Amino acid sequence: MTEWPRNWDELTHGIGCEMCENGRPDASRYGVRVHAGRYTDAYLQRADVQRGYTVVIWRGRHINEPTELDDAEAAGYWGEVLTVARALISLYEPLKMNYETLGNSLPHLHTHLIPRFTDDPRPGQPFPLSAQQPDARIPEDELWSDARALRKLTGLGETPRATQDQRDYQVNRG
Repeated sequence: MTEWPRNWDELTHGIGCEMCENGRPDASRYGVRVHAGRYTDAYLQRADVQRGYTVVIWRGRHINEPTELDDAEAAGYWGEVLTVARALISLYEPLKMNYETLGNSLPHLHTHLIPRFTDDPRPGQPFPLSAQQPDARIPEDELWSDARALRKLTGLGETPRATQDQRDYQVNRG
């Protein structure tokens, strides 16, 4: 049986929250930034979960739920989520886009954007996300090529091309 994280209370208060502590990097062991807005950053994920799988992260104070946002923040957050979703739809042309705002393993407001395709693992059902990152990774050249295209579509501009040192760091640390 799975349990809530042992440090759940601390995490809900932002103590040890990886999304708060990581800052706003262009790339991390989890993904490559494809959007940097006033309210959010979005990262195309390195994990080979699904083509175009992206996480949009709230970048204001630490909060757990969208209900903690005031009206202007909520409009900003969801507007930026939709900006990223539209870019994903434009690039990948999925049959359907899933929007999942969970926070069950890390209580920091974020939304998973998951393009759905004819060949995905559970057509017509919720996508089988796991709290554990899979070992398989998107090939680096494909990841960076897609990130550059998405950055252009979201208005962020050019993605810094990963140097071999950055790639080695991401692969070895991830």
